[in-house]
Amino acid sequence: MNQQAMLRKMRQLQKEMLETQKQIEETLFTATCFPVTGEMYGSKKEFKVSVDKDFVIEDEDDRETLEDAIASVVNKLLKDIDKMTEEKMSKYQALTGFF
Repeated sequence: MNQQAMLRKMRQLQKEMLETQKQIEETLFTATCFPVTGEMYGSKKEFKVSVDKDFVIEDEDDRETLEDAIASVVNKLLKDIDKMTEEKMSKYQALTGFF
């Protein structure tokens, strides 16, 4: 493969990599751990949380349940985003040394 063909191929792969990254960033991820549901885009810049309307904090145990559920939802969302990113971007890993 000559140098120009290799550069064209690398540019094409770079374009695909950027498109894949954009798709990941625009994907809405959802996770639930009763009584909490959370949503986060793959960009990790926006986070929305909702609490089941029937959930009532009556004592300290309820508060801890809510706090634990929020933490679980956030962790699940981040894990899912990272997993998808790794799966989709792994084929471009060799390129990252060139840019």
